[in-house]
Amino acid sequence: MTAPSTTRRATGVTALSVETTPLDDVRQLIPFLDSRRPLVWLRKGEGIAGIGEALRLEFSGPDRIREASAAWRETVSAATVSDDVHTPGTGLVAFGTFAFADDSAATSTLIVPEVVLGRRAGRSWITRIRRTDDLDAATTALPRPTAFGDEYRLTLLPGSLGKDGYRSAVASAVERIREHDLSKVVLARELTAHLPAESDVRRALVELALGYPDCWTFAVDGLVGSSPETLVRVHHGTVTARVLAGTISRGRDAASDNDAAIALAASTKDQDEHRFAVASVLDALRPHSADLAASDLPFTLKLPNLWHLATDIAGTLSDGASSLDLADALHPTAAVAGTPTRDAVALIRELEPFDRGRYAGPVGWVGGDGDGEWAIALRCAQLAEGGDLTAFAGAGIVADSDPERELAETVMKFRPIVEAFG
Repeated sequence: MTAPSTTRRATGVTALSVETTPLDDVRQLIPFLDSRRPLVWLRKGEGIAGIGEALRLEFSGPDRIREASAAWRETVSAATVSDDVHTPGTGLVAFGTFAFADDSAATSTLIVPEVVLGRRAGRSWITRIRRTDDLDAATTALPRPTAFGDEYRLTLLPGSLGKDGYRSAVASAVERIREHDLSKVVLARELTAHLPAESDVRRALVELALGYPDCWTFAVDGLVGSSPETLVRVHHGTVTARVLAGTISRGRDAASDNDAAIALAASTKDQDEHRFAVASVLDALRPHSADLAASDLPFTLKLPNLWHLATDIAGTLSDGASSLDLADALHPTAAVAGTPTRDAVALIRELEPFDRGRYAGPVGWVGGDGDGEWAIALRCAQLAEGGDLTAFAGAGIVADSDPERELAETVMKFRPIVEAFG
């Protein structure tokens, strides 16, 4: 994988040649990945894994997702594609991760790999992608899995907002909500560590994929995590989303676990928080779908470490929007920002003494036909080039939030990353 990638910010289109062919069943994708900068999207053992970079598109500012969508359409128009498999994730695809805030210092990226290995519904494939100005280069050989590096354990420590600081921020947010026309704000805090140069990030991915099989396990440009929340999925004209808001810890036995689920479903605070999140998604998607529908009542979703209130939303696209277009329309949802959005984001900027980077932004993939799968980047950590690791977790704050309980919720939400790297 020696061909240099191309970086594009505003002008110039790189023409790509894309070929997808079937493979014998590849049951494990993670061993094929780069050990330090893996590129993968998995759920229940199925998904796509990228190797190398044929093209990198970078964006920033308030129009970053819209610009990415436009640039992707141009890239697709200039590409020559041969696809013998025809399933979601074949043909031309790009992995993407986008910053949460308009003024974030973090770069938002779309990455087209040189090789994509995929598996879905028992079918496996390989996609080879080359620039058309480099077609004389040797055909990329079939990648081989490599052994994992030595085990390692990290201790994640509080970042710029410790536990006392977070309690204080929550108390300030509650006061602002009660005094102003603000219904909800989501406040996050961070943990930090340093990953030694020889560490194999794939080990953490295995822990996440096995421990949280119903979540989207991802690694894109150093952002690693396992998110339970589907921001949007587009497939053959159908749009779906899963909204999560409202959380409680799992019980220690069957009886207490059942009691926890019942308590969550009956919680006025959590129901209010969930209602704001669902409304924000419906409002964003209605212009793109005439028959959008959501379940009347949220259901309790069981994850290994906690319960969530969840609502599934589905509809038929009526305007030809791509998955990236819809991610742009949806971000940021009330589940990760608050309500009203502008006021909530302003309060986040005031009370959080750090840049969220790509935490709580869209992460996923888009295909040449505009279909794709995007999650909200939750239960995640960003790995910097030098090895610094920053994990994030947040909680939705409403008028009757208790600072101690909200802190405990962030502890629960840190658990996937703390256990994967620790």
